[in-house]
Amino acid sequence: MDEFEISRKKMVEILRGKYKIRDEGVLSAMLQIRRDLFVTSALKAQAYKDNALPIASNQTVSQPYIVAKMTELLELSPNSKVLEIGAGSGYQTAILASLAGQVFAIERIPNLANEAQERLNRLGFTNVTLACADGTNGWKNFAPFDGILVAAGSPHLPEPLLSQLKIGGKLVIPIGQDQKTQNLYRVTRTANGFQTEDFGACAFVP
Repeated sequence: MDEFEISRKKMVEILRGKYKIRDEGVLSAMLQIRRDLFVTSALKAQAYKDNALPIASNQTVSQPYIVAKMTELLELSPNSKVLEIGAGSGYQTAILASLAGQVFAIERIPNLANEAQERLNRLGFTNVTLACADGTNGWKNFAPFDGILVAAGSPHLPEPLLSQLKIGGKLVIPIGQDQKTQNLYRVTRTANGFQTEDFGACAFVP
């Protein structure tokens, strides 16, 4: 048991009760992965609060609800191959890696990428491949993917990411011109094209 276990259980109760997260695998991962290990020492006490927290380089670690919701929308299985754009501190990466077979994560800011890699190594995740690059073009070498999660706002659906989805694969992404106009979308690739669903307002760094 660690000092934040009770706080983590409360966080999961809020995800289940208030936010109606139903995927037990996602809830179990949120209970197991320590969010306090992905923020600075000064913010550890706030790690399980219901909001985003700042990390280096003007980036954030997303609100627990958003992490859970985006992960749930991917509908992952232990065989899934996932691409994550915007690894940040590595918290969302760790949640994905707990549920999927392979995670390919891209982070464009070098110090964040290095720190995320160190954290994930320390926590024993052997199924994550992390690169420092611009994620706009996806990661063609490892495509196609069962799921793609974009943890940064985009003004439109990036064509390269759509092309890197398997048939039946899902892209979860915030779309909007700025934080005030963003909505969370899930795009599923079908044999005939793409099916788009809107899951309401959200706010991500661009």
